[in-house]
Amino acid sequence: MKRQKGEVEALTAAKGKEPDQKRIASLVKELLLELGEDPGREGLKKTPERVAKSLTYLTRGYRQNVKAVVNGAYFASGTNHMVILKDIELYSMCEHHMLPFFGKAAIGYISRGKVLGVSKIARIVDMFARRLQIQERMTEEIAQAIMEESGAEGVGVVIKAKHLCMMMRGVEKQNSEMVTSAVLGSFRSDAKVREEFLSLVK
Repeated sequence: MKRQKGEVEALTAAKGKEPDQKRIASLVKELLLELGEDPGREGLKKTPERVAKSLTYLTRGYRQNVKAVVNGAYFASGTNHMVILKDIELYSMCEHHMLPFFGKAAIGYISRGKVLGVSKIARIVDMFARRLQIQERMTEEIAQAIMEESGAEGVGVVIKAKHLCMMMRGVEKQNSEMVTSAVLGSFRSDAKVREEFLSLVK
């Protein structure tokens, strides 16, 4: 489901404080007990603290916003050719089972007088990936953020990912791969632009 403009930033601001790692660790300890484990045994003694630290890192996108990530890294450009960045690795967790999904993103845009620093595009992907997500929404959020920050004529995003919630549970289809795309501006309205982008990211 597409979120309204500004909703993502409002969500980020609302969740800006750092998680209470001691509380998370305590909850993990309770979870281990409920699952029938002994949190006091050698291999699990430090697990609640490790999980708390890990989850804080893996959801750090909630405590970031696009403007801070881009940090003014715009560069003047007299051309309006298509810019494409491919094979951007991403790691996220599905919001339904809190299991990882991972893959690669390809992003293209046509600038209007300015381009984004190339590393900032990858950082925008990482920011949205480091939240509890569904791939469809994440694809749209990345496209919207790049469109708004770059002032581009058009933006295209394609993400291919494997979902552990489908690979290691449920239907257990290990070779399945999900592909999502979002196209905005000229990438949506101009079939030739869209076809050029899709052919270049294949």
